[in-house]
Amino acid sequence: MSKFIIGSDRSQIPLFASSLEQAIAQDNEVRLIDLFVESLKLADYGFKCNFVENGRPAYHPADLLKLFIYSYLNRIRSSRVLEKECVRNIELIWLMKSLVPDHNTIANFRKDNPKAIARVFLATVKIASHFELIGGRLLAGDSTKLRAQNSKKNNFNPAKIERHIAYIDNKLLEYNKILAHEDGDELLKKEVASKVRKHQLQKDKYLSYKETIDSTGVTQISTSDPDSRQIMTRNNISEVAYNVQTVVDALHNIPIDFKVTNQNDSKAMGGMLRRSKTILGHNNFVAIYDKGYHTGSEFAYAERLKIDVLVAIPGVAAHAPDLAFDVEHFKYDLKTDSFTCPANQVLTTNGRWYSKKNGKSVTQMKHYKTSACLSCELFAKCTKNAKGRLIERSEHADLIYQNKVRIENNYEIYRRRQAIVEHPYGVIKRQWGFYYIMTKKTIKHASADVGLIFTAYNLKRIFNLVDLNMLKMYLKRTALIQANHKTVFKAFSDFIFLNLILYLFFKRRNYCSGNGLYLLQN
Repeated sequence: MSKFIIGSDRSQIPLFASSLEQAIAQDNEVRLIDLFVESLKLADYGFKCNFVENGRPAYHPADLLKLFIYSYLNRIRSSRVLEKECVRNIELIWLMKSLVPDHNTIANFRKDNPKAIARVFLATVKIASHFELIGGRLLAGDSTKLRAQNSKKNNFNPAKIERHIAYIDNKLLEYNKILAHEDGDELLKKEVASKVRKHQLQKDKYLSYKETIDSTGVTQISTSDPDSRQIMTRNNISEVAYNVQTVVDALHNIPIDFKVTNQNDSKAMGGMLRRSKTILGHNNFVAIYDKGYHTGSEFAYAERLKIDVLVAIPGVAAHAPDLAFDVEHFKYDLKTDSFTCPANQVLTTNGRWYSKKNGKSVTQMKHYKTSACLSCELFAKCTKNAKGRLIERSEHADLIYQNKVRIENNYEIYRRRQAIVEHPYGVIKRQWGFYYIMTKKTIKHASADVGLIFTAYNLKRIFNLVDLNMLKMYLKRTALIQANHKTVFKAFSDFIFLNLILYLFFKRRNYCSGNGLYLLQN
């Protein structure tokens, strides 16, 4: 007698057949994915599907969407791996009803539908809101960098291009000297001439990059993924990446908005606030951000939207020789529009506004100074400027000060920022391993990948927080409503079509071309 458990004979035919439906447990997550997609009115979402008239039928967007949601929830993003899983994974076989799309079809569906996928993400926000998982009173905004499908080697800025061109020029000079002094060895001359042609082609390539930068005004060129940029990440490490902006609701750490960019955070807050206001349907919330979003024009944007923000205050950009004379120690008087320095001297302005350019943005500034600087005993501690201390005050200074007051009065609320916004990033990057963008070429394609990531994250939160039976009932009811709408619309459209045919038929038979009148029927 064997001491081990013995499996069944593979060649034996079972007495009672088992269906695919019976192989999937009723509480399996894959059933929720199926119900979720079926509850969506995908016709309104704008999904594209490759379809050739008189050719092979296309896969339904619902089936491919189910495939991707399942795969991202199970940490699979490769289209080739998904193609294999459709054959060997019983959950996917059930979900896909034994359909096996090829990897090109799978990959094309993802990259061709970024806007539709974004609408699916918003559908998860709607479900979360229905089950009161979104408070809508405290939001936290932040960004995370996801590596692009572009190596540093294939990313170029003007300085890097100039270094490459200088190196090639030196090489070409060496080769030309060899060709000039080598008379007898034809084999060597051919070899050198080949190297010259190779380097000249490389030089032409770098010159074309330089021309593109000069003509377009871009600061970088990425050859594999043109919209990606070399961005500083943590610990002063640079990566060719995308910057993903996210807004997270504080109640259950559920993202309500995302946007893929290749810019830094300084100009991102206003757009995030505007979209959050639209998604929530109100502006009665507080939004918290780190110091990277501390920009005067963005405070003005928030003011126009009538939204309170708490933005961390950055450190002083440039210190005085003695820290006691930093600009924060200069007291501003609103009534007199003047500053008083630590030495009790008053700095005044001529009232003129000056334009200060920072990158692509321009801010209006006022200058404040005093003639007392040059004779002050504390001059050396205050400034290194031979003409005396100059204080700048931006047009947004009042809004910046109001933010400072809000931070001081609501510091305990601000301290929650990291715990709120870092939760999705921790799951997505550390637990799921999604440190990089899967799709190549352009922000549009990258947005599709990120949209599926956040859709999967939100669904996971909903599955964990909502009673599964209640969720199933909600999704089934929504799917039933969608089906009834389709039935009613079809019946109505059939009725209209039939009446149109009858109208055209009787019009053709009873119209008198002679006098332009319809004949009466007996």
